[in-house]
Amino acid sequence: MRAIDAFLTKYPDLAPCEEDIQNAYGILEQCFRSGGKLLICGNGGSASDSEHIVGELMKGFMLPRKLPEPIITRFREAYGGEGEALASKLQGALPAISLVSHAALVTAIANDTDAALAYAQQVYGYGRPGDVLLAISTSGNSKNVVNAVKVAGVQGLKTIGLTGARGGQLTKLCDVCIRVPYHQTFEIQERHLPVYHALCIGLEEAFFGS
Repeated sequence: MRAIDAFLTKYPDLAPCEEDIQNAYGILEQCFRSGGKLLICGNGGSASDSEHIVGELMKGFMLPRKLPEPIITRFREAYGGEGEALASKLQGALPAISLVSHAALVTAIANDTDAALAYAQQVYGYGRPGDVLLAISTSGNSKNVVNAVKVAGVQGLKTIGLTGARGGQLTKLCDVCIRVPYHQTFEIQERHLPVYHALCIGLEEAFFGS
């Protein structure tokens, strides 16, 4: 995969993660080709990363994502020139949902049941077999993230962990765990960024490249 190879050339310190990054990419590509979606969760900086990843997948990132001509035709037939103008501004998307974004739901779960289930409850509600959960935790032990992965496993989702060197509980729970070779939180987060950018660029090339 060109995007992953390019990032590993730029970030040679991530070479120990190459196999896991490639395996994670394979899981994600299969998910989207089968009509599945990606759920993402994390805390603090990892919550911000969850939002960031959705932004790269749900609209154009590095490439234009013009809608297929049959879909443009449907807009044109339904709404004439206005439909065609609308279709010209829409972009191809890979369906991804950040579980950190739903403040009313998250606070209701925290108040009514257990804050450690804020992501697990959403995985139970949204997740379907064939979907993927990307669980981001620098320690690999964040309780709400670990609970989400456990529910995902029962629900038939594939799971990808993105952690620091130790990997924590996510190492054993996830189908694939990408453990960047750092121990301090800020250094782990700095290397999570190129990892998920490589995955997003690779997916965009696969689905929207020429």
